[in-house]
Amino acid sequence: MKKVINNIDKGVLYMLLASLFFAIVGAFAKLLSREMPSVEVVFFRNIISLLFVISTIFKYPIKQGGGKPWLLFFRGLMGLLGVLAFFYNIAHISLADAMTFSRTSPIWTAVFAYMFLGEKISKRGVVAIFIGFMGVVFIMKPNGLTFSKTDIIGILSGVLAALAYTSVRELRKYYDARVIVISFMLMGSLFPALFMWISNYYDVPSLDFVVAPFVLPHGISWLYIIALGGFAALAQVYMTKAYGNTKAGIVGASSYAVILFSIFVGISLGDSLPDVMGAFGIMLVIIGGILIAKGK
Repeated sequence: MKKVINNIDKGVLYMLLASLFFAIVGAFAKLLSREMPSVEVVFFRNIISLLFVISTIFKYPIKQGGGKPWLLFFRGLMGLLGVLAFFYNIAHISLADAMTFSRTSPIWTAVFAYMFLGEKISKRGVVAIFIGFMGVVFIMKPNGLTFSKTDIIGILSGVLAALAYTSVRELRKYYDARVIVISFMLMGSLFPALFMWISNYYDVPSLDFVVAPFVLPHGISWLYIIALGGFAALAQVYMTKAYGNTKAGIVGASSYAVILFSIFVGISLGDSLPDVMGAFGIMLVIIGGILIAKGK
């Protein structure tokens, strides 16, 4: 086994570890969502990770020029809304389906990069986008033109994440990567706290993935919260290591292992195996995403 592991490309190995950790983060989010609203889970996830990232500044000071504060705000807002949508779906559908919706982001990123940054899409890219979209349709299994709330929120989780990633491409020219992450996590802590406070005065059932009351954690939930933030930080670290060791296309393709990990982790929490149509949809999204990633 050790010999097999040593023969795996280091960047791929790092991404496989990051993917496993992301699936575990999803598991703890699902467990916590049984006792508290998803917006509160997002709050705890971000504030713990924020403390971890800030701690690195003391050892490695930030060096950056800045100059794009509104784009930085946009990235943080889109990233926050995307995570809110993602964690809401984790609480209401299988972990694998929630993760698959979220992993459509590279496909949407290719579309937005073409629309807003002028990046070209090859013929293979167009085919990949079509395959990915067909995969989403198979996962949703729409009844005519009717989609469930989790279907719509699932699509939003991928679209919003893609908008955040597209803005990061431009922000990297102006900011240290940690500044981008900190701005996102800071907004991901402050805004959920604001939304939970607003819920004391306004009840909006249709926006329950954003506005919901705070529920004081107790008992083992505190351990879940610490594990949630810890594994989220580890996932970010190993994902960064992966992209630093291997070509982005190879790393991006291997990142789809998170869906497979999520299937097994989800089953351990009581999720059912995907049905034939759902499994086919997941496969199409993976194929489309890998083709997009390999095209970089």
